[in-house]
Amino acid sequence: MHEINRSHPPVSPMTNAYSERTFPPFSLSRLLSTVFPPTQGARVCILIDLPKPALMADFAFLKEPLFTIQRHAFEVFHEGLRNGVLSELGMTGGEMFAYEITGGSNLDLPDTCVDVHGKTHTLEEAVYTKYDLILCVSTYSATAPLTASAKQFGFRGATLHGLNPIILSTGLAVNYNEVSVLAERFRSGLTRADRVEIDFLVAGESATLRLELGQQEAQKSHGLCPGKEPDVANLPAGEVYFVPVGAEGSFPMKYEDGTLGMMTVTGGRIVSARLLSGDAAVIEAHNAKLTFDPVTGELGELGFGTQELPPSGRDIQDEKILGTLHVATGRSDHLGGKLTPDRFASRLNATHDDILFSSTKTPEIRVPQARVFRDGAMHVVIEDYLPSAYVRELMAHA
Repeated sequence: MHEINRSHPPVSPMTNAYSERTFPPFSLSRLLSTVFPPTQGARVCILIDLPKPALMADFAFLKEPLFTIQRHAFEVFHEGLRNGVLSELGMTGGEMFAYEITGGSNLDLPDTCVDVHGKTHTLEEAVYTKYDLILCVSTYSATAPLTASAKQFGFRGATLHGLNPIILSTGLAVNYNEVSVLAERFRSGLTRADRVEIDFLVAGESATLRLELGQQEAQKSHGLCPGKEPDVANLPAGEVYFVPVGAEGSFPMKYEDGTLGMMTVTGGRIVSARLLSGDAAVIEAHNAKLTFDPVTGELGELGFGTQELPPSGRDIQDEKILGTLHVATGRSDHLGGKLTPDRFASRLNATHDDILFSSTKTPEIRVPQARVFRDGAMHVVIEDYLPSAYVRELMAHA
């Protein structure tokens, strides 16, 4: 329903306050040594997804111009590891495997994969039990299934779906120790909140979504997996998030084709969609899915970006930009929620789909204000896709 790697329209530099920020050159060695200390003695591999995993044999996929994400996996990660990074960081391995593309965000991965020799293996035998670090560079996010496997088999890893040159030169070029510090400052100002309210304005119609948080500890995606405890980082990182315990109200959503709909939320779930503009068939299909598989409408995440980054045209980076927010429907077990794949009427529906609101992704939708209620006080967090004074003060404090 919500394709993760969709591109955004071209963005004027004036629409993003952070487009003038300079970044150091991307360094694979710096990224891995910062995210995964200690690296000494670790065995590492790379996973990619392909419509036909047999194209992994002899790197045949490199002949196909459409596989740009997978090409980055080869050129940046595979070749980078083999050309000095393995020895520099005291790691071994560097092999690549391909699994069949899942077709949806955070759907369970298939059981098998193919190596560079064209041989088919099970992921469990060839990858999960053989490697200490697994880098998954894919079309669709694999964070949820890979996190579940990490807990089962004891590896660490990172999911880096939708890679493009902007992400490589900005979101993956930053110092993740600094990202972690800033995320913690943001987290400290939101944690143990009672609720968040978000106001929307679209096509002359206003709406408010109220998300109950139950005074839970806010979580952060900060890109660090130190030690040897099983963990999977979603890179680029830089957000603070909650798994809502309830939600009521309404909010607009922009579909893949640009259709705009208004979602009605009751009991923590989207229960119906109403057409605002665009293709009525898109709304009809969404409503049919909600009727057949009601948990697909469950709101399983509320997230706020914490990094000063330029928009990349990929949600994986753009939802990490300070001033943006996202809600997500569906699977939430990888975030500490209770919605697991077995609770869906169809496992093909067991996705976790982020719905991003930003000045570049959803310029048709205004977010006049997002407010957090905690400790008996109300604090504005976002105003028109810009961080509030409250947030700026949080981020500035050492």
